[in-house]
Amino acid sequence: MATDPPATKAPATDGRRKAAAARRRARQAEIIAATREIFDSKGVRDVQIEEIATAVGINRAIVYRHFTGKEELFALTLVGYLEELHDAMAGAAARTDHPGDQLAAIVGSFVDYGVAHPAFVDCAQALMVRPGDELLDEIAEGPLFRLGRGITSCLTVLSDALAAGVERGAFELSEDPVLLANALYASGLGALQLARLGILVSEVAPGIPTVGEISAAQVRSYLVTSALALVSPGRATV
Repeated sequence: MATDPPATKAPATDGRRKAAAARRRARQAEIIAATREIFDSKGVRDVQIEEIATAVGINRAIVYRHFTGKEELFALTLVGYLEELHDAMAGAAARTDHPGDQLAAIVGSFVDYGVAHPAFVDCAQALMVRPGDELLDEIAEGPLFRLGRGITSCLTVLSDALAAGVERGAFELSEDPVLLANALYASGLGALQLARLGILVSEVAPGIPTVGEISAAQVRSYLVTSALALVSPGRATV
């Protein structure tokens, strides 16, 4: 009578590799969580790897075993902010199907998130000012892909709303909605910095500057109004 062949066992080395990979992922997540906590408590400026390592209870050499450098660690920390921002923007989009109200809600949610999480603005701007070829050299392919996916997920909420508005005849654009979505994202980051500063510079007389105040609510209103103006039929400028 035929008998079944004996079951083969996975090599012990496979189990050790899986366990090592799981420990590596856990350590990476721990380092990213500590970085996020530092960012949220004191901001991004002047944060050093040594400070992050101390918060985790490791030395800086271990941080560099898991990340190519500070830029990669900051990029992966930004991914966490972007995931939250996407959820906020998608939730805003889902609350209404009226094109104008939906666009206003999406842009407003972007501003609200940025005001509540200033470290997101700092982290995003810190990476945006770097030339693309430098980022490619300093951030590994996997983390760079995750960063791109995080940014794209947010932009897609906006570009989909713009495209839907065009399809329904409520919006008018002379260019690709993706271009406008990218432009609104970039300009929005700059405006969020203005909201944080709360300072508005103007000219009280020719050659004489003066400083006034501007609130986050005013910046929010401006960005929403500007976005709606850019897509109003007969007034498209992008």
